[in-house]
Amino acid sequence: MSTKTEEIEFRLDGLKWLVVAALVLGGAVANSYYADQFELIIRVLVMVVIGVAAVFVAVNTEKGHSFWELMKAAQVEVRKVVWPNRQETTQTTLIVVAVVIVTGAVLWGLDTGLGYLASLIIG
Repeated sequence: MSTKTEEIEFRLDGLKWLVVAALVLGGAVANSYYADQFELIIRVLVMVVIGVAAVFVAVNTEKGHSFWELMKAAQVEVRKVVWPNRQETTQTTLIVVAVVIVTGAVLWGLDTGLGYLASLIIG
């Protein structure tokens, strides 16, 4: 069985990260500078476009590509999770509440008993 592994070559990653930083910083500055001239919806749409462009450039770096692959793998793992139904969730919640109440009662009892002993010793 032959498997092909594509090796992606990433070049100029430092420059790409500078472009991402410039896009984000430029967008933030432009958003505050043009706050009086343009409606909010226009500024939000422009920021979304700038954000998409920054993400596109970031994903084309080595770290960005690794992060994107991690997100895809995480999505596959989330699909494998067997989520509890309503009955299981209710039962588990009730068990947790009962354990918290019992633990609280035990700690209260220890605190009260040790406090009583300390008051007898101190006098």
